Amino acid sequence: MVGGTWNWLDAWLDRMLLALDTSTKLAGIALYDGTAGLIAEYNWHSANRHTVELMPQVAQMMRQAGVTPADLRAVGVALGPGSFTGLRVALAAAKGLALANGLALLGVPTLDAVAYPHQSQPTPIVALVQAGRGRVCWTTYAHGPGGWASQAPFRLSTVAEVAASIVRPTTFAGELLPADQETLIQALGRAQAHFLPPALTMRRAGFLAELAWRRFTNGEADDSATLSPIYLHEPDKPK
Repeated sequence: MVGGTWNWLDAWLDRMLLALDTSTKLAGIALYDGTAGLIAEYNWHSANRHTVELMPQVAQMMRQAGVTPADLRAVGVALGPGSFTGLRVALAAAKGLALANGLALLGVPTLDAVAYPHQSQPTPIVALVQAGRGRVCWTTYAHGPGGWASQAPFRLSTVAEVAASIVRPTTFAGELLPADQETLIQALGRAQAHFLPPALTMRRAGFLAELAWRRFTNGEADDSATLSPIYLHEPDKPK
């Protein structure tokens, strides 16, 4: 209370979650409160410099928001699929913060965060992230008896292989290169391959934070000793 009035910042600092995502070259961080919602977010393209960029960006965001580690109650982290090195950076940071500050640790599949904001689309959603060498990690999301959920295991495929699996009109979201869109259009036609503007399909840390917050308010938490990234293929062997 300040001068006998409710201080909304005090409400934030009582129940704050930090979200971290370095699944691919697109990285993101966010601060989330159950009452005020998303209060800070930063997403950026990294040239595989997650290790040196992540924590300085977190420190800057928290400083600008007037938040300290002591104000946090939970940390959410994107689990993948994604790049081997990138996934380990955010997960190691999340585990370190959770252990050092007594925070709940909450892992969220990266593709869940990609698909989450598109639940109102009339078509199924194919969520994708780039996997390198012309491949993508992906799966399809739709409404079913259990609610909004992935309809198949996460897969690693070429974009042509993704197109070959599509049998009805579908909206594609996430990391799609212009060449990927053209491949899908050539294979499926514009009647079946639907695309939203890039700004609407960008993977955002704010959605990751909201999903992690839902788990936190349900009383869920992951074990820092056993929580591990979601990998879909083995790392390249040194030559």
